[in-house]
Amino acid sequence: MTTVPLSRLPGRPCPIAASLELVGERWALLVVREIAMGSTRFSDIVRGTGAPRDRIAARLKALEAAGVVRCETSPGGRRHTYGLTESGADLIPALNALLAWGDRHAVAADDPKRPARYRKLIKPDADA
Repeated sequence: MTTVPLSRLPGRPCPIAASLELVGERWALLVVREIAMGSTRFSDIVRGTGAPRDRIAARLKALEAAGVVRCETSPGGRRHTYGLTESGADLIPALNALLAWGDRHAVAADDPKRPARYRKLIKPDADA
């Protein structure tokens, strides 16, 4: 797991700033969301985020280096599947908080693409 020395951070260094150094880029949290929702293949993660393939590839590498995502290669080495590490699963309550905040403050009540209800993310079992 990567950590961020507080001495490296500008301004008022704190755990929030350190967290944002690791997962604060938009596509990073959407990658975590997609994996938490069950997308384990690269193409499914790209489709779910709507991001360009090269951005998702870069985010997956950065998240893997930070210890948030794990990558497993299939026998033969042609396919990769992605999952959340314990660190990644620990982000799920933060994503659920962003979901609730966004539902209340960031998406208009009359937005035609707004579903009546959003599904909260569930943290996987420790042995899953």
